[in-house]
Amino acid sequence: MPTITLPLAGGGLENYVTGEPGNFPQPDGTPFSRVAYAAVHVVADPLADVDPWLEVAIDWEATLAYRQHLWALGLGVAEAMDTAQRGMGLDWPTSLELIKQSVASAPAGALLACGAGTDHLEVGPAVTLDDVIAAYEEQCAAVEAAGGRIILMASRALAACAHGPDDYAAVYGRILGQVREPVLIHWLGEMFDPALAGYWGHDDHTWAMDVCLDVMADHAAKIDGIKVSLLDDQKEIAMRRRLPQGVRMYTGDDFNFAELIAGDELGHSEALLGIFDAIAPAAAGALTALAASNRTRYDEILAPTVPLSRHIFGVPTRFYKTGVVFMAYLNGHQDHFVMVGGQQSARSLLHLCEIFRLADRAGLLADPEAACGRMQLFLALNGVGG
Repeated sequence: MPTITLPLAGGGLENYVTGEPGNFPQPDGTPFSRVAYAAVHVVADPLADVDPWLEVAIDWEATLAYRQHLWALGLGVAEAMDTAQRGMGLDWPTSLELIKQSVASAPAGALLACGAGTDHLEVGPAVTLDDVIAAYEEQCAAVEAAGGRIILMASRALAACAHGPDDYAAVYGRILGQVREPVLIHWLGEMFDPALAGYWGHDDHTWAMDVCLDVMADHAAKIDGIKVSLLDDQKEIAMRRRLPQGVRMYTGDDFNFAELIAGDELGHSEALLGIFDAIAPAAAGALTALAASNRTRYDEILAPTVPLSRHIFGVPTRFYKTGVVFMAYLNGHQDHFVMVGGQQSARSLLHLCEIFRLADRAGLLADPEAACGRMQLFLALNGVGG
């Protein structure tokens, strides 16, 4: 197997020998026993003449090709979410174009849901609840007009201007009363976005959960489910057991996803995960095994992906997108490691080297020799072995 020289955290170098690619079960068209969305990244255009910290340039061909790759594996696509760098380089006009192009390119029957939020509304002291409602209404209408299903994203503007739980109830009640089809609500924790601290009117997640559950109970007919991204399996399980009838839990826990999806005697979580972008072949293989009632194989496949996911989503968690895109680069889904907003610089060289090792141990380097070549080029550009 190919060998590559990698830097070590304490200084020095090691000759790392790669392993074999994973032999994951191939989806055969049999439906999964879980609803499974991958929150998907975008591929930047590195040749665009733009200021990357200020302007957005997308490689549309590579971006849409990756969505086709996920659909071919049987996974759904959660479009224009935080994994696509909403609020961290991807603006609303480009997000809407992304949504339109994804809807137009989706195969018949493919799972696709699209983020609608308030990110075109500049947060400031003059912003009111009516402004937040109007911003949500604008984006929800645009997603529906494009033919997309809505994921109702958490709002930084609402977090900034709300005075308590009643304001959240009023805003969500207004929006849920207008949507045409049931939506997915996304509760994104402050570890993913510090501007969302105190969401639902409480810093304590347990109290915030009560508010959220009350909102869902009042509008259950308009809610397909809720994606919870708090990186706390016990909180998610507690909330899952209290959901209104017919409302599903979609795990956004990139630390504990394997157990949460498998579930227990009282239920399970569906999946809407950024890590499914990075581990798509393993995720699809594990879900194929689970659908065949082979829990042992499911666990075998996902167990080595958990250390990789915990590393990619390590503190500061909001920079996880860098690791997701690095995985796409290593596996040849894009021919460069450049990100919208210059976010390729958000993680250290050593962090990315550890992603390489953990991805290899999980069998997620589809072509180890090619991945070593890409990794060697990246190392040379950063002064290692050049």
